[in-house]
Amino acid sequence: MDSPEKKPIIGILGGVGSGKSTVAAEFAKLGCKVIDADKIAHELLESEAVKEKIVASFGKAILDSAGKINRKKLGDVVFADADKLSLLNNIIHPLVLERAEQLIKQINRQNQIKAIVLDMPLLAEVGWDRRCDKIIFVDCKRQLRINRAKKPSLFDENQRKIRENFQISLDNKRNIADNVISNNSGFSILVRQVVDIFSCIVDN
Repeated sequence: MDSPEKKPIIGILGGVGSGKSTVAAEFAKLGCKVIDADKIAHELLESEAVKEKIVASFGKAILDSAGKINRKKLGDVVFADADKLSLLNNIIHPLVLERAEQLIKQINRQNQIKAIVLDMPLLAEVGWDRRCDKIIFVDCKRQLRINRAKKPSLFDENQRKIRENFQISLDNKRNIADNVISNNSGFSILVRQVVDIFSCIVDN
């Protein structure tokens, strides 16, 4: 039996609020499968083993009335202290990467999928840029990113700064990228850039 064909892996980099998930969603429309690290992390928070580790590290105050992890309470704790954010990442990220590897193996067996997109906030920080065949940097002006990050369920300005301070600088992320997508104009312009880059990737 032939081994499954290895799909190209596309990593997406950019600042908080730059539009990485929007770009990933456009790649999905073109036949790619997106591995969403934040979604995996949220699923892991439902795991009893992970919950026990997090409660041991941050206390029972981060639980809701049903005894489950309240993501907002946990976020308030870790985004107030870079050391606590680092501690949470050390608990969650190895498990996220393990799950991502499992998904990559599964997707490689799906003939209809054309490429794999990694929507992973700490992609470069955990060394997964080396796991990618192509890296795309989503360029977005700072004020636009701040405005987007002010939307409900995202971060306040202080949380955004702490999260970005924990990450590799945007200049360094841009430097390791194969392609840059500008997300400073309209949506249709963004879509056109995704289509052009995707065509180059699948045709090579």
